[in-house]
Amino acid sequence: MQKQENNKQEKIVSMFDDIAPTYDTANRVMSMGVDRSWRRKACDLAYEFYAKDSIDTIVDVACGTGDMMDYWRSRADLSGITIGEIVGVDPSVGMLDIARQKFPKFNYHISKATEIPIKDENVDILSITYGIRNVVAREAALEEFNRVLKKNGLVVILEFMKNENPSFLGKIRDFYMHKILPKVGGFISKNLEAYEYLPNSIGDFATVEGMKKELEDAGFEILYAKSFSMDISTLLIAQKK
Repeated sequence: MQKQENNKQEKIVSMFDDIAPTYDTANRVMSMGVDRSWRRKACDLAYEFYAKDSIDTIVDVACGTGDMMDYWRSRADLSGITIGEIVGVDPSVGMLDIARQKFPKFNYHISKATEIPIKDENVDILSITYGIRNVVAREAALEEFNRVLKKNGLVVILEFMKNENPSFLGKIRDFYMHKILPKVGGFISKNLEAYEYLPNSIGDFATVEGMKKELEDAGFEILYAKSFSMDISTLLIAQKK
């Protein structure tokens, strides 16, 4: 089982290495820029819940090309919050190469979500945006998030969640995800398989209620859970007990 999980994880990482050069362009086109409002909302709410003017460390896991890290910085600036360090963690060398070019002032680690190279109880806020469904050993990752977070620290998750009973708008979302998105992403990246993986990964992923339970089982208290834009994207904020 462990070998199968490792092989699956390595295949996912290799896929992201392949699409790294076109990843940002594909994301902007496919989301029509709406993801920006979701990211701003996630940062603003997290800062509101944490209620501190000075934050030592924010870690973005599965940071990809670094966009969420920049949102943490810019939204902190607007709110008058001082941040000591923003750290990106990702197993994809290709993604981190792009992130370093875009945001050279941040710190980065090439690492899995289950093996974050940070000491215990050293992180104030940990985010993972559109990456948790790509973590094969999700239970171990959530335990790792708990380990590195300070007491009362926050985990912030933005993700495409599985919807078992979709509304009419949810069915439109599913049609877009399964029929339109793979073709657009495949055309831009020249890697159709990678963008066919996206809707399949959502279908294999947890529901909102399932993800909330996994967080609670890992030692977190749910502070906020809401889906946006026809339930396309869900924001979860949880606090380490």
